This record gives sequence, structure tokens and C-alpha cells, in this order.
Amino acid sequence: MRRLIVIILFGSAALGTIAQQDPKFSQNMFLVPVYNPGAMGASDRICLAAAFRNQWTGLPDAPITTTFTAHMPVNFLGRSHGIGLNLMNDNLAFNNDFLFSAAYAFRMDIGMGRLGIGANFGLANQSLTPTWDDGDGVMDQAEGDPAIPGSGGSVFGFDMGLGLFYNTENLYVGVSTTHLNQTSFIYPEDNVETKLIRHFYLTAGYNIQLTNPMFEIMPSVLVQTDARSNHIYLNTNLRYNKRFWGGVSYSVSGALTALFGVELLNGILIGYSYDFELSPLLKYNSGSHEVTVRYCFDLSVDRSPQKYKSIRFL
Repeated sequence: MRRLIVIILFGSAALGTIAQQDPKFSQNMFLVPVYNPGAMGASDRICLAAAFRNQWTGLPDAPITTTFTAHMPVNFLGRSHGIGLNLMNDNLAFNNDFLFSAAYAFRMDIGMGRLGIGANFGLANQSLTPTWDDGDGVMDQAEGDPAIPGSGGSVFGFDMGLGLFYNTENLYVGVSTTHLNQTSFIYPEDNVETKLIRHFYLTAGYNIQLTNPMFEIMPSVLVQTDARSNHIYLNTNLRYNKRFWGGVSYSVSGALTALFGVELLNGILIGYSYDFELSPLLKYNSGSHEVTVRYCFDLSVDRSPQKYKSIRFL
């Protein structure tokens, strides 16, 4: 059974000719710059954010993903720009992917908001150790499957993406693509080629101020597709005093999520989410856990408590 689960998981990660799906984040509203370089600098502050996701807890060799993003606005030659970087490590069974990219966005005023046109360029690494323990204490080698490099190894490739991101004080919307060049990884010892498949994203969110000024409703949506499979995430958060929030998110692909968070007076934001699977995998795991930490600050010294006027969770 353990080997069967590993094979299913690894197959869904899409080695060989099957699409490799980008990692999922339930708190995607905090992590827009991870998949859209056009959002670099959009918060008009220096922002650092990290997320850790333990998916399908209890399922052997299930995905564990960590990511870090940092971005800031800059002014140069009378123009507004955004710069940043992204790091991501995604571990699934005997496959480990690492991505590093630097990003740039040109920002321009349009109407009541600002549009960012961005691109990122970086390095992708895929590392394979195709062995597992069936429970008998003996490490078995992957053999007989032409889609899995039996010898394993570590290979590198160039990666890039593009994005557009528009935001006002109460609205944001963005479109982007990752793995634009669909870099290939070639394992020469096994004559096996794998590929990062191009993904497309559409994201949007809006801030609804309630009659009581202490409360806001913040709905958002994220559509993720690789042209073979589609994922839609619908989220609604209720925020109190611009510091505390809670909400629910529904993934059309099969998960219900509860989200909670707080923003401390020093500007540090901490969020937690728990995913309850609605798919057949429910029988084999106890849900998914995700923690996000973000810190945004100005270059100028400001000793007063930080308050946001905008819903932008970037």
C-alpha cells in the first residue's frame, strides 16, 4: 500500500509527460508575488513573507512545501519600479524541487490604481532519490518504470515567468504565468527527460467595508491551470479592526479550508489554515496544515502602531 501511494503521488506530480502542478497554498492572498512578478512592490512597503505547508498529514511521503518571498518599491529616473526575489522548496515522495528567482516590475499609474508589469528569471533544480522502504527495513529501488530515472540525480534548468498586477485601495486583480519556457531536466544515465509545465494564474480580491467601520469582508479568488487540470480557490475573510481575521475557503478541486490570523502591533502578520479534504484521499490523511508569517515595514522610522488602509495582503 505504501508503495502504491508513493507511485500515485509521484505520478500526480507529473514526472515525464504528465504535468507537474505548482504547489498549492491556501493562504494565497498573502503570497501573490510568489506566482505573479507584477505584484513586486505593489504594497509600497518592504515586505518579507514565508509559508510552510504540510499537506495530507499522515499520508506517507506527502508534499511538504516551504516558500519565501521579499519585495520592495524603488524609484529610479522618475519612474516607479518593484524588485524582489522568491525561494521555494517542494518535497514529494522521492522528488525534491527547488526554485530561485529574481523579479522586476515596472509600475505605472492607471485610473485610481497602479499597474505592475513584471518578469522573473531564475534557476530550477530537480533532485531525485528513487528509493523507498516498504516497511521491511529494506530500501527498494525504482525499477521498470521508464518515466522514473532509476539512478536518480540532481539536474538544473533556467526558469522564467511573467505577470500583470493592478491594484487600488480596495481592489486587486492579476494574471500571470510560471515556467514560461517549460525548462527540461535530462537525466543522462537513464535517458529520461522531465519538464516543468507552464502554469497560468488569475487572481482577484476586493474589500467590502461594513456599516460598522471595525469590520470588513474580503472575498478573493484564485484560478490556477496548466491547461490540463484546473484549480479554483474561493475565499472569504472577515477582518476586525484591521488586525484579526478569520474565514473559509473552498477549493473546487476538493477541499474546505478554515483560516485564522492576527497582525501584531509591530507589523508582523501570522496566519494559519487547516484544509479538510473532500476527495477520496480523506481516508488516508488527517488534513493539511499551513502557516504564513509576513512582515512589512517602511524605510522611514515610524514608532506608532502600523495600520493598513488597504486590503492588499501582499
